[in-house]
Amino acid sequence: MEIVYFSAGRSILEVKKEQQEWTLHEKITPNTFLCLAADPNRPGLLYGGTFNDGLWVSRDSGDTWHPAGAGITHKRIMSVAVSPIEVKNDMSVVWAGTEPSGLFRSEDGGNTWTDCPSLLDLPSRPSWSFPPRPHTHHVRWIQTDHHNENRIFVGIELGGVMKSEDKGAHWEDRKPNSQYDCHSMAVHPRVSGRVYEAAGGGYAESFDGGTTWQTVNEGLRPYNYLISVAVDPADADTVVASASKSPYEAYNPERANTIVVRRKNGGPWARAHEGLPDADGSAHFALASHVSRPGVFYAVNNLGMFISYDAGQTWNKISIEWPEHVKTKRIPGFTMIAGHNEKHE
Repeated sequence: MEIVYFSAGRSILEVKKEQQEWTLHEKITPNTFLCLAADPNRPGLLYGGTFNDGLWVSRDSGDTWHPAGAGITHKRIMSVAVSPIEVKNDMSVVWAGTEPSGLFRSEDGGNTWTDCPSLLDLPSRPSWSFPPRPHTHHVRWIQTDHHNENRIFVGIELGGVMKSEDKGAHWEDRKPNSQYDCHSMAVHPRVSGRVYEAAGGGYAESFDGGTTWQTVNEGLRPYNYLISVAVDPADADTVVASASKSPYEAYNPERANTIVVRRKNGGPWARAHEGLPDADGSAHFALASHVSRPGVFYAVNNLGMFISYDAGQTWNKISIEWPEHVKTKRIPGFTMIAGHNEKHE
């Protein structure tokens, strides 16, 4: 079974594949979710973050929701992630990132939370700023490691990628040649040390667990504003990203102009055309790869859900009845459950 959840306005959409047939179910949420995460070890357990109403938890695949427990000291939840490998008290460890920047950890399914305050002690912190609200900044992305439960990355918008090697107790500051306007990250599920970053200034990658980085933007211009990134589980050198010319053209469907780009074997980026909608009117794509099916990628935006079976070269639109209201929405939260004990966020 494959299940994709994504948010659009005051709804989450559950797209499920069973017996080779895709179905879509829309579920009303208590608020607009900016981010979503699913527990790979407990089917139906979801987390959704809101802009001013805290973190919410569902234990029935999004049919009902309740507020998370105490300990998160900010109401704006900009990112949430569940570790695929760290389990405490028979629960997968879950992380939440906030605005202003803060990182919180739960070992009991979101009932209680502990802070990671040393993140705010990093030397670069005085330079962190989110341009639309320059007086503040936030944790835009949380990336757990699939090979080392002690390692975690957070992407500050706008501040850079920060790394902890001890579950958030201490932090390393951003590294040269990484991107500072971080939007999303990925790690490779089978190759330890590979880290991928999509950012407002383009793309960066690390081969050594975030110790050193290199920026690779060849072939992107003028689409060098990257939003989402995913990697082929069978090939650490095949990467797919959603790209726009600027934030103005990335999120609002009325003025959007967004494409999917692909990079293979260390070469330049190239646009993936076949099977995807025209760039005009196409808001940014939320991307995921199937962790156990080589070459299978998923892309969701306001115009539909698309699947690639050849590592992002060509795409097919999944045949489901697409809600009319989603065509005018951005897709801020996206998470996937593939089979058992598998997850990509």
